[in-house]
Amino acid sequence: MTNRAFRFGVVGSPDRGVEAWQQTVRRAADRGYKSVLMPDGLQLLSPFPSLAVAAMTADIRVGTFVAAAPLRKPRAAAWDAHTLSVLTGGRFDFGIGTGRPQVEQQAAELGLPFGSAKERRNQVRETLDHLQELDGDQHTPIMLAAGGPRSLALAAARADIVSLAKPALAPREEIRQLTQELRELAGSRADDIELAMNLFAAGTAELPPWTKQATGATPEELEKSGTLMLLRGSPWEMADELQRRRDEFGASYITVNATYLDDLAPVVELLDGR
Repeated sequence: MTNRAFRFGVVGSPDRGVEAWQQTVRRAADRGYKSVLMPDGLQLLSPFPSLAVAAMTADIRVGTFVAAAPLRKPRAAAWDAHTLSVLTGGRFDFGIGTGRPQVEQQAAELGLPFGSAKERRNQVRETLDHLQELDGDQHTPIMLAAGGPRSLALAAARADIVSLAKPALAPREEIRQLTQELRELAGSRADDIELAMNLFAAGTAELPPWTKQATGATPEELEKSGTLMLLRGSPWEMADELQRRRDEFGASYITVNATYLDDLAPVVELLDGR
């Protein structure tokens, strides 16, 4: 994983309705972001039609961040991903993972098994196999969320983009070791993999009251921990820190919670494509 040029994405959802969603997408495109990504879960609208709306709203890439494998049969998930890839003219990145713990209840609501960790990884693998078959000569870029040894091995073998899935308070050294392990597992593929890092917040604004629910840590804990989920300071200070992270971890694809879209925009202007 050689250092790539920076690109930036926004992670959001149409929870406030279609007009607000389209406004977010247009703002992201206007401020220089290259992608709009959407989480998955029954508490939200379905990501695939939501991202289709986003792709029609502006000339920007879209992607799932990330689809939870237990919520769909592998063939159905691949069908949705391939369809969106075709209809967006290749502007779709298929992010998929084994699902967070709360997905177990959501899978039950859909009448689907949650499965063991191994079974969920096999679901991801089977989904990717179906997608490859549907794509034919086309290739839908794959983003895999990975944190444990076995999910890292799968990501090293199959992903175009890897998003590191670690707790909010994971120390910097743990992230460094994780990226090194990914490089070793990827072998000759290492330089083909783009490493993504998601920001919960950027700039100087206070953290929202729902921080604990979203990250598992209080605002005070996050601010004191030195977590990589936060990017604090002036635009120049934030740009310097992102360059340090790229040098240290290889992370060049930076995504940010849509709440902080405008806060990170000056950094996007400074670093995008560099």
